[in-house]
Amino acid sequence: MKKSMMPLVVLTGAMSAVPAAALTVVFNDAGAVATQLAEIKAQFKIATDDVKQSAEKALAEAKRNGDLTNETKQVADKALAVFNDLSQKHDKLTQSLEALETKHRDVEQELTQRRQHGPAPVMSLGQSIAKDEGLKQYVAGGLSGSKVITVKNAITTAGGSGGGLIFPTQDRDVGRMARRTLSVLALITRGATDSSLVSYSRQTTRTNAAAPTAETAAAPQSSYGWTRAEANVRKIAHVAHVSDETLADAAALQTEVDTEMRYGVELALENQIVAGAGTGENLAGLKGAATTFAAASGLPNSTRIDRLRLALLQLSLAGYSGNGVLLNDVDWAAIELLKDTTGRYVYGSPFDGAASPRLWNLDVSATLGLSAGEWIVGNFALASTFYLRSDVEVQFSTENDTNFVDGLVTAKATVRGALAHKRPAAIVKGDFTFA
Repeated sequence: MKKSMMPLVVLTGAMSAVPAAALTVVFNDAGAVATQLAEIKAQFKIATDDVKQSAEKALAEAKRNGDLTNETKQVADKALAVFNDLSQKHDKLTQSLEALETKHRDVEQELTQRRQHGPAPVMSLGQSIAKDEGLKQYVAGGLSGSKVITVKNAITTAGGSGGGLIFPTQDRDVGRMARRTLSVLALITRGATDSSLVSYSRQTTRTNAAAPTAETAAAPQSSYGWTRAEANVRKIAHVAHVSDETLADAAALQTEVDTEMRYGVELALENQIVAGAGTGENLAGLKGAATTFAAASGLPNSTRIDRLRLALLQLSLAGYSGNGVLLNDVDWAAIELLKDTTGRYVYGSPFDGAASPRLWNLDVSATLGLSAGEWIVGNFALASTFYLRSDVEVQFSTENDTNFVDGLVTAKATVRGALAHKRPAAIVKGDFTFA
């Protein structure tokens, strides 16, 4: 057997482990080149003989006549041209066959590695069933009863099988922490200022002496008094530091930081409006400005609901009607859980699904600005005004301390405003401490 055919013999023995298409291409190429090379060799032998005969004839004529005839020259030139053409084709086909032999060797090596190290080939469902020994026994036994066939070597999610084509799903919706609904600012009047100080007047006394008066008699004299008051613009602010690489690489981060910074400022502002101490840079909150609760005598005052109704009565006796109730989440839950002597909920059925909490026909706003047990009721729109100096603003800058050197960006959120209490008697504060 010729050396050039050895790879073909080796490949034939390994055909069961190689895709049929790959083997077909290799064998077809090798066979085609070998056939062409054999044909060229046969033609090449004829051309060589023709050249040899032409050369011998030319040599004899040269010795006999001293020169060649035109006919002899043409025959010799044609034979030499055919010889040169076949010689080039012979060289090209020889190179092609050598390249195919190299390819055969590469395939042979790959087959050897697969047999030694590679995983068993994955079989289709039909192949797995056809090769099942239990099925063969089941058929030989006359197909009686039922037979469960376990498919082996199927494509699964494991690595090396179908697992390499499974990619995780990325959910780009950010799982944000909880944010409270901020509703207190909506209860009070909103204004604006372009200064750092808001000056306003507030009525402090009213002595009403109006009475029926006889003709020509002197009318009773009433007296009124107003005082000037001031509310300083205060600033609420905070900062956060983010690396510039993070801002550049995470497209949604700047929006997230902006939203978080705004929420933080608004939450602090609500707490200041509700319970700011009024000292230093703090706003003077509703809690400090409100009138202290004084229960009317002779009326029920044993539950949270009773006490809030008495506070509304106090407002009514002062000439005001309420527009809201502020209390802590814990106290609102206690009101909703209150039951009568039969075990029924006083506030209403838990399944009513009211659009918003209401008590005594007023909206209830639960806020962490008040501690558990504290409450404020009143006409907040009449009582207080918040003058906005500059709305919530978030800025990003590298010009802070050593940010430029450290590669940081500082996010800063601020809001400025003043809170003025023009009618303190329009709000009443108290607690749920019962004797």
